[in-house]
Amino acid sequence: MIQTSGPFIFSDNAAKKVSHLIAEEGNDNLKLRVYITGGGCSGFQYGFTFDEEENDDDTSVTKEGVKVLIDSMSIQYLTGAEIDYKEDITGSQFVIRNPNAATTCGCGSSFSV
Repeated sequence: MIQTSGPFIFSDNAAKKVSHLIAEEGNDNLKLRVYITGGGCSGFQYGFTFDEEENDDDTSVTKEGVKVLIDSMSIQYLTGAEIDYKEDITGSQFVIRNPNAATTCGCGSSFSV
């Protein structure tokens, strides 16, 4: 099941993986921060980090006890996007399916609008 009631979609697989990573860190105050920076072969790239602080202008979605934060600059590029986690024979990784991206590089880590 995928949460669709917020400004972005956070999949069950992603929530489970982030929950596992937070448990490994041993800090229940951690939240997943997803952000956009300039760079990559297509102009913008995605970033992921853990953060204990939630800023007043952050947009957040909570799923299965995991809170995802996106800052006010990045949310304009991530509204409607799906944050997922996949495991297959090529490996495992977080994946962002972004309807706002006009082009995406081959590895999927950068995009342009």
